[in-house]
Amino acid sequence: MKEENYRLLVSQVDALVAGETDATAILANVSAALHDAFPERFFWVGFYRVVGDELLLGPFQGPVACYHIGYGKGVCGTAWQRGETIVVPDVEAFPGHIACSSLSRSEIVVPLKHADGTVCAVLDIDSAELAAFDDTDRHYLEQVAAVVARQLQAASENGQQ
Repeated sequence: MKEENYRLLVSQVDALVAGETDATAILANVSAALHDAFPERFFWVGFYRVVGDELLLGPFQGPVACYHIGYGKGVCGTAWQRGETIVVPDVEAFPGHIACSSLSRSEIVVPLKHADGTVCAVLDIDSAELAAFDDTDRHYLEQVAAVVARQLQAASENGQQ
């Protein structure tokens, strides 16, 4: 069931962002689509954009969040630094975890990369459940991130931010 939902979600996201040139609009609708796809598992879904030497809060769904995250700091900054997805079964066990919400128990962060491999943003999803994310989540969320990153790059090349 989860895999089928993800397959449908990847198709939905692909159709949702196709042709859109505004980065904020893309990130806003994708965060809403992700949040709506798994409301019982995802209590916070959003994006942090790379702006200079930090991640800056972008569109999201859920309770208020941290505005700025440094390179290599917390789960998001570490995923940016490594350029790879990080799955954290228990955020309390992650060294340097930034607690934007006390509700967060587990987290997955997926970098969005331009064609040259540069990380332009990260997708951050939190759950109130321990160990809520697995390899299925990683696989499909990386697909979603790739779709979004391609469209963001196209938007950037067209002069939209």
